[in-house]
This record gives sequence, C-alpha cells and structure tokens, in this order.
Amino acid sequence: MMRSRREFTPLEIKISNGAGKRFLRKSRKGRLAAESLGLMGFTLIELLVVIAIIALLMAILMPALARVKEQAQSVSCQARLRQWSLMFKFYTDDYDGYFNEGWGDNETTLWPNALRPYYKDNWNMLLCPTATRVMESSADWGTFKAAQRNVATPGGGSYLYTFSYSINSWTNYMHGDRGSRLEEWFWKNTQNNTTVVPGTRTPAGRPVSTNKIPVFGDATWHDAWPRDTDQPASHMDAFGIGDRGTSGEMNHFCIDRHNGVANMFFMDWSARNVGLKELWTLKWHRAYVTTGPWTKAGGARPEDWPIWLRRYKDY
Repeated sequence: MMRSRREFTPLEIKISNGAGKRFLRKSRKGRLAAESLGLMGFTLIELLVVIAIIALLMAILMPALARVKEQAQSVSCQARLRQWSLMFKFYTDDYDGYFNEGWGDNETTLWPNALRPYYKDNWNMLLCPTATRVMESSADWGTFKAAQRNVATPGGGSYLYTFSYSINSWTNYMHGDRGSRLEEWFWKNTQNNTTVVPGTRTPAGRPVSTNKIPVFGDATWHDAWPRDTDQPASHMDAFGIGDRGTSGEMNHFCIDRHNGVANMFFMDWSARNVGLKELWTLKWHRAYVTTGPWTKAGGARPEDWPIWLRRYKDY
C-alpha cells in the first residue's frame, strides 16, 4: 500500500501590529510576502533625517563628554598630588623637618632622586594625567606634554626622568645663595615659616600660614623659583622649559591644564586647585611680596593681563 504524499501547508505566523488581522505568510520558496502589512523601506529623505538627528546628538554630547573627561583628569591629578603631599611629609619627618637639598648640594638631591624611595619607581606618579605625552625635543614642548631630563643619581650614573610636576624650589634646604636667590629667602624646613624683609636678608619674623606656602604642583619643568615681579607669558606656552634664568619662572606653574586652575599642595600638606592669577598671591619664598604688581591689591587690572588669562578670576 502506497503512502500518500503529504501536502505541504504554508506556515502562517500571525503578527500583531495594532490592527489585529494582518499576518505574514512564508511561501514554499522561503520568501516573505508582506501581503497585508503594507511594509515599506526608508526613503532617502527619512534616512537623511535620521543621520542628521544622530549628528546633532553627537554634536551636543561630545563637548559634554570631553568636559567630563577633563574633570576626571583634574580630580585624578589632585588625588595624585595628595599622595605626593604624604610622601613629602614622610620625607620631612624622616629628615627632622627639612626638605631635600636640591641645588643646595647638587642635582643628585633633586626631588626625583630624593623622593624615589617613597614613590618606589612608580613613574606615573611624576605625571599629571593631562600631560603624559613626552616631548620629542626641547622645541616640542607644551602645557599638555611631559618634559624629560637626565639627572645624575646618588649611586653614580644618571637617569632620564619624565615629569609634568615641579617642586617650588624655594623650599629646598639651601646652604648658601644661588646667584640672586638669597639663602635667607628659602624655607628649608617645615617649621621655618616666618618672613624676611623683601629684597633683604633681614628677618621680619612674621609667621606665615603654611596653607599659603606652595610645595609642589602642575608645571612644565621639574624646578622653578617664582618671584612676585614675574610677568605672565604673552600667550600660553610662550615661556618655554628648562633653565630660563632668574625671572619669569612663575610661568612654569602658570599653565592652563585644568580650565583656569593649577593643582598644587602646600606646606600644611593640603592639596587644592589654585586660580592661575591666584598664583601671584601665594607666599613662594620668605621675602615674597603677596601684594605685588600682578595682584588686585598691587593695582593689577583685568586688561593688564595677557588675552589668554583675562577671562579668569582676578585675585
């Protein structure tokens, strides 16, 4: 007895679309027939509208995402500086309150060497998160780049350090004058927080709040000696790196990495952001005039500042 061939019945799949009576029928050849669905593809105009909406959303969101990234990097930088403040505190505790000698001895006691047992070759600690790309030459430098220098090491030889932070070199434990930088102007010790008569070696004896004495922060070089008469750079990145003489070195710190502020920590071991114009009001050395010509108290007007700094808060 022959078995009758089973007839193939097309598969019906009901699809609800709000109307409730339409369905999609699959044929024997596997083709889809949208018999009563009335399905249509995108027209060119509709596609262009969708693309335009996506582009508009991207234009709105990208600056916001960039700002979030910048804020995250600034917060990370402050966190890194808080770690540095602890390391400097440990160092000064270990050396009876004294900072590293720096140029008071020779470059073997510069901070990258002196603090190395504390940061334990964690090289990221030497870098602001916004300035990690290494400059390719002495001419290829900038606010958002890391500088390099071969520094003689205590055990002999040298090491090529990469950095985008600097110490306030007026904190160094100096044993004599360094050119026009008088020994009496250096802080040397965390307990030595009294003033000197500006332009002299004469002690004035007035105590200074340690939260006004900068120790370490965002910079384009590893050391700097700011003065109250330092003139701000004519435009961002105009000052340069390395040894720039004995004046203008405030510009190693006056850099716009964090939207009008620089991150620093102070001799009370607190870390915070500092307005770029506020830098001129801090007590960088014992004879520093905090009401100098680039402060509001010293008569500075908003229009006196270079254009790139005018939009930021005056101090």
